[in-house]
Amino acid sequence: MAPAADRQGYWGPPTSTLDWCEENYAVTWYIAEFWNTVSNLIMIIPPVFGAIQSVRDGLEKRYIASYLALTVVGMGSWCFHMTLKYEMQLLDELPMIYSCCIFVYCMFECFKTKSSVNYHLLFTLVLFSLIVTTVMYGMLVFTLVVRSIYIVTWVYPWLRGLGYTSLGIFLMGFLLWNIDNIFCDSLRNFRKKVPPIIGVTTQFHAWWHILTGLGSYLHILFSLYTRTLYLRYRPKVKFLFGIWPVILFEPLRKH
Repeated sequence: MAPAADRQGYWGPPTSTLDWCEENYAVTWYIAEFWNTVSNLIMIIPPVFGAIQSVRDGLEKRYIASYLALTVVGMGSWCFHMTLKYEMQLLDELPMIYSCCIFVYCMFECFKTKSSVNYHLLFTLVLFSLIVTTVMYGMLVFTLVVRSIYIVTWVYPWLRGLGYTSLGIFLMGFLLWNIDNIFCDSLRNFRKKVPPIIGVTTQFHAWWHILTGLGSYLHILFSLYTRTLYLRYRPKVKFLFGIWPVILFEPLRKH
């Protein structure tokens, strides 16, 4: 974590219970942790377009909610790292719980009839989100991972690439997050000795945002692909500008 010697800025002294390894107000007086803030754009902009496209395609509301939930996570994290205020910290942490609940619901409902609603699962996830603790949050992520592995391994093995890629990217981000926490002092000393363009590449908490944002986005695509395939659509993964994956699909041709 960051030491208390960090400079002050527009938002005043931090009141959050966490202050990450990035030097505070090092880039601009208006943003406490610049790179940890702007790295959230990957969780804000692409999911907004995904939600808009889902509305246009008439997809089930759960997938619109998934995209919007990821956007809310990105916005909450943006506000937290920009201000380092306790109120914004809650806005960062709580949406993570709710978005994971939505992701879990989508995964468990992939093979149900169209527009079906599982009220028992909904009640369980809502109750979980109200009484969640740190340990329970880990159990929720574990459930999501196990369900994803089950689908790519036994149900649609040809989806392994997309499913395992999303999980792998997420785990890589988690690894960098831990490195950022454990070796913070060493990373800070290293940044003082190298040019800024090199030092910024060691902002591993920002990389955590980028990789988990991408991994979460790919997970939504994986869930959506699985669902539309089950509903007998013809989903296709396309790459905008040759780099950014999206799903386009058409109804099954009538014979």
